[in-house]
Amino acid sequence: MMLSWLSIVRLGLVQMCLGAVVVLTTSTLNRLMVVELALPAVLPGFLVALHYGIQITRPNWGFLSDTGGRRTRWIVGGMAALALGAFGAASGVVLFETSFGAALAVSVVAYALIGLGVGASGTSLLALLATATEPRRRAAAATITWLMMIAGIAVTAGTVGVFLDPYSPALLMKIVGVVTGGAVLLTVLAVWRVERGLTPAPRQSGEVRFIDGLREVWAEPAARNFTIFVFLSMTAYFMQELILEPYAGLVFGFTPGQSTSLSGAQNGGVFLGMLTVGIAATGLRIGSLRTWAMAGCLGSAGSLGMITALGGAAVPGTLMPAVVSLGFFNGMFAVAAIGSMMALAGQGRGSREGTRMGLWGAAQAIAAGFGGLVGAAAADLMRVAMANDAAAFGTVFTFEAMLFVIAALMALRVIDHGRGRAGAVVPGE
Repeated sequence: MMLSWLSIVRLGLVQMCLGAVVVLTTSTLNRLMVVELALPAVLPGFLVALHYGIQITRPNWGFLSDTGGRRTRWIVGGMAALALGAFGAASGVVLFETSFGAALAVSVVAYALIGLGVGASGTSLLALLATATEPRRRAAAATITWLMMIAGIAVTAGTVGVFLDPYSPALLMKIVGVVTGGAVLLTVLAVWRVERGLTPAPRQSGEVRFIDGLREVWAEPAARNFTIFVFLSMTAYFMQELILEPYAGLVFGFTPGQSTSLSGAQNGGVFLGMLTVGIAATGLRIGSLRTWAMAGCLGSAGSLGMITALGGAAVPGTLMPAVVSLGFFNGMFAVAAIGSMMALAGQGRGSREGTRMGLWGAAQAIAAGFGGLVGAAAADLMRVAMANDAAAFGTVFTFEAMLFVIAALMALRVIDHGRGRAGAVVPGE
């Protein structure tokens, strides 16, 4: 017996919860540290990079859920760890006002828990979808769960932004407690008895080590070139993640609530971009995934140029449309790139799709952490070296735009025009 459409949507609720909790740490808490607490942007950049770096364990979590027979416990346990980590991260922000050392210690442990929770829950969820969904439904199931995750990010960022004004530490802890507690409860309800009656997935006879799988994939020219493309493009994708809200606060005068709502609007644009490509490329068969990936990269570069130019005048009402545009093209690129990766992963010897996607998830997480950290560190350096904040942040955005242009040129080489026409879309954190 395989997953029904109702069960697929229920699992999509878990992906939505993952996005809802993680966005608090990558947007709201980051902005509070940089603007309200006047801490260097490299600090939250390091913490977010830590949570991404720990996700290099994703293949191991996939192995544990494979050998364990049932994946529900890993999904729920991972979500609980993620919720605890997010609440600890918020506590760390509050502690920074009184004790830097204690706050840093709490934050390091909290962000490590976030990485472990995302890795365990997210990877086990993907493994369950991959093994228990009928082949003809896999592309649609993956699209549904990915879009639900983006919806969770957008709705949470927008809603928290409204309730966080006027900001206070007590209000922050209350909001984070509600979001994290609700995520755990909804996850338990979503996966309750979903695995009952399903055909058990075959158990692996031996552990697949990360380094062995990486060497096997790296030996294939197509996979190796695509890995370079993914790392470069995802670095560009995440460079603005930790500095866009501080940019809105420092240059445009946005309040914490307004800048959080800005992040929600950006993710709303991501949702629309993904939906556009999902309908056009897989439903209406308009254009290849290579074309959509290139268009997304070039559009993202243009949007970053617009955001940079707007900093000179710093008119608050002009920033939102540019950020939504960036989100739209980011979503367009992400869907096309991930779809192309799925087409490539399915061609490996020995039916190793799960291992390949686990390795790709680890590589993507490393790029995300690296990009966020580099963007934050570069913003700090430019703010010291340049006369005003608008020019400092604009320099970083311009470099990010250049990376997107290079990624668009790489897509011509690494994404096959014919094969990229029918790639599937797969969710991931």
